[in-house]
Amino acid sequence: MKLYSFPQAPLEKAIAKRMLTLVPPHKDWFAERWSQKPYKKSFMEHKAMPLITLLAKGKTWTDEEFNSELAGWTVKFYDAEAEVLRPLIDGDGLLQLMQKNMPPERVQALLRKLDEDRHA
Repeated sequence: MKLYSFPQAPLEKAIAKRMLTLVPPHKDWFAERWSQKPYKKSFMEHKAMPLITLLAKGKTWTDEEFNSELAGWTVKFYDAEAEVLRPLIDGDGLLQLMQKNMPPERVQALLRKLDEDRHA
């Protein structure tokens, strides 16, 4: 997936803000990992930025393009990660404009991805 060139700093800020509102044990789990540079880099590169790409480009892609990119995004989420990313899909905060005009069925597909593709 060719990632959308969204600036990383605002995304990190949105994630850090969301982390403050998480409930324990998700907050403790995510905060501990987020403070580790390798985890943070990996989370941004493999989970957060691809999600932003799907949100940004997903509203203009054909169904085939969207479904292909979503299927190609083969990551598994921990519960706390899903809780951090869910508001990005729901249109929280400064990323809210990205969700504007996103077809509802694609929003549901992204939410299903967070709910179903989990680590055991």
